[in-house]
Amino acid sequence: MRTVGFGLQICLLLFLTTLASLAAESPGTLFRQGTEAYRAGEYTVAAKAFRQSAALAPASGTYQNLGLAEWHRGRVGPAILAWEQGLWVNTFNAAPRHSLQYARKTAQLESPALAWYEVVSTWLPLNWWTWIAGGSFWVAVGVATVPAMFRRRKAGWHQAVAAFGLMVFLLSLPALLGVHTRSKIGFILQRETPLQLTPTREGQVITLLSPGEPARVESARGEYLLIKTNRGRGWIPKELFGRVAS
Repeated sequence: MRTVGFGLQICLLLFLTTLASLAAESPGTLFRQGTEAYRAGEYTVAAKAFRQSAALAPASGTYQNLGLAEWHRGRVGPAILAWEQGLWVNTFNAAPRHSLQYARKTAQLESPALAWYEVVSTWLPLNWWTWIAGGSFWVAVGVATVPAMFRRRKAGWHQAVAAFGLMVFLLSLPALLGVHTRSKIGFILQRETPLQLTPTREGQVITLLSPGEPARVESARGEYLLIKTNRGRGWIPKELFGRVAS
């Protein structure tokens, strides 16, 4: 009996320790730690806390603060990536957009070139487009089929609602395509990142890329990514590139 009681005490202790550990590493706790460190001018500590918080619970405000901490550290690439991720999560948050405008003007960097359907996809948060497409599709299907299932005559408003739902669904498809293609956009993280002709350490260097410079991922091979930038197309190591949709 003593052995059983001792075992229960050990299990309870482990359970309480786990709960305490989870509480200490919660997104809210990490965010507060990052905020306190940022106010104290400890930007490296703040950036680490904000990055951990965003990894557990992605939030536009967290990415905004992460970008500010990285900017104060002189890390232009990670700062721009963080602000772009803030817009990716919530396009209605104006703070990352203003930060990006200031950073790009200061560092003389270009914004990613977007197709028209990618621009449309930025009008609403990315999850909204999925809900709009799914909801409008099933509204159109439901209104068109439910009356027949119950052997009821379709009214004029049934057809109008079904047509409206189908129209919304079709209009949301380009935005969904834009979300998909925008997920391949990323940014150079370090200074003088070599863009190589081949995915090898000995690959010929085509040009050197600046931190915060936008690019699109076309494919991957081992530890290298094939990217396309405004200055050329080539390979770079994965660790030197950050994708918005990480």
